[in-house]
Amino acid sequence: MQDEYRTVAQEGVHETEINRSRFLCALAPAATEEEAQRFIARVRKEHADATHNCYAYVIGADASVQKANDDGEPGGTAGVPMLQMLLRRDMRYVVAVVTRYYGGVKLGAGGLIRAYGGSVGEALDTLGTLTRRRFRLATVTVDHQRAGKLQNELRATGREVRDVRYGEAVTIGIGLPDADVDAFRAWLADATAGTAVLELGGEAYGTA
Repeated sequence: MQDEYRTVAQEGVHETEINRSRFLCALAPAATEEEAQRFIARVRKEHADATHNCYAYVIGADASVQKANDDGEPGGTAGVPMLQMLLRRDMRYVVAVVTRYYGGVKLGAGGLIRAYGGSVGEALDTLGTLTRRRFRLATVTVDHQRAGKLQNELRATGREVRDVRYGEAVTIGIGLPDADVDAFRAWLADATAGTAVLELGGEAYGTA
């Protein structure tokens, strides 16, 4: 599994003009291929009068799903450079649609590759990206007496408290980088005089 990946912070559109053609790059996070396809369909409907609506998306932390489409532009001049830009920037779980309104000046193959790839790069710079890191999910079980203080200390040391459940004891769900597990175990024993129980669960990604 990848230790970390980058994705877009939010959905948005960035517009640029090249030789009188308008290029609008719409970016969005997409958890699944279906989500990416829905976003593409929405943009295509919104810009049904455009000359081209080319797209690329990367799904999976390991980039296991990659798709690109030129939508009528010469083969390999639109979707592929868009996909390459996403991969070059280590982007995952993201979909990009570049809408082109032709302005009457032909760009040639090299110009198109630069325009489509560049539109995605500029949109990423403008809209912003965030890094998500792999975490080990873990639960800490502690008595009610110590729970409040422990939660405060967890947050103060920058630990991600994911959820808190109250029963006979208090169960606090946290996310830990794998490399921190041993150090955290020692810290927890010290902070709770050895009374807390740490259980490790599966893995997930969280915002760095």
